[in-house]
Amino acid sequence: MIDTPPARQLVNAQFPHWAALPLRPVERGGSDHVIYRLGDELAVRLPRHGGAIGQAAKEYEWLPRLAPHLPLAIPAPVAVGRPGLGYPWPWAVSRWLPGAVATVDEFGDSQDTAAGLADFLLALQRLPVDGAPAGKGRLADRDDETRAAIAEVAGVFDAAAMTAVWAEALAAPEWDRAPVWFHGDFHTGNLLAEHGRISAVIDFGGLAAGDPARDMMMAFTLLGDAARAVFRARLRVDDATWARGRGWALATGLNAYTSYAAIDARIAAQTSRQITQALTGFTG
Repeated sequence: MIDTPPARQLVNAQFPHWAALPLRPVERGGSDHVIYRLGDELAVRLPRHGGAIGQAAKEYEWLPRLAPHLPLAIPAPVAVGRPGLGYPWPWAVSRWLPGAVATVDEFGDSQDTAAGLADFLLALQRLPVDGAPAGKGRLADRDDETRAAIAEVAGVFDAAAMTAVWAEALAAPEWDRAPVWFHGDFHTGNLLAEHGRISAVIDFGGLAAGDPARDMMMAFTLLGDAARAVFRARLRVDDATWARGRGWALATGLNAYTSYAAIDARIAAQTSRQITQALTGFTG
């Protein structure tokens, strides 16, 4: 955790024109960043670990180019802070996006929401990828850790079903078309909602061009069966991409569950649902 006084000092030292604005922590900022609200219109995001240190520069470069073409709001970066005062990594200041994190209870059965999220991905995928960061990592790179996680949670979830889902995902043909933009971490926790509708997509640390399968995670983190079918149909997702997407949902759900479930009941509930939904309706 980066306490408020050091964050205040960073803002004051590097952006003195914001020194008079109040700075207050945002509860449940996220596993990758500590988030503060700066005044009424800005947010400060400081990486918690080295794995998130490239996000500030990436979002600052790309999100202003993508935003005008997308049907939902996305973060609007306004500055990138430098390491300093003992804090080791670049950090970000962006416009504050109003709304609360979307929930399964409110949106999981909404076919309109499913269609809207699919339309967001379709709009993203249509944008030119010239100069885009290339997607890194394949499902196969996660094989050892995923199989170890399956064994670790075999007493909680259906190990045979998880193994079958994972095997089908690995066996699915890889993406062989032109690379397209993908969000890279497209799940419930990265959606904001206002007035009964999804209003914004946040946290573009995984933004890259390549195989869009990992964005299928949304189907298994937020949506129920009927809405999931609408999402898939709207995107016209082929069987291989769907199988890889299901594999991404399983692998990331297992990783988060084994890392955080014992210490965070909220994450335990979210990832339990993600894992079980990745198994729902699977026929092998």
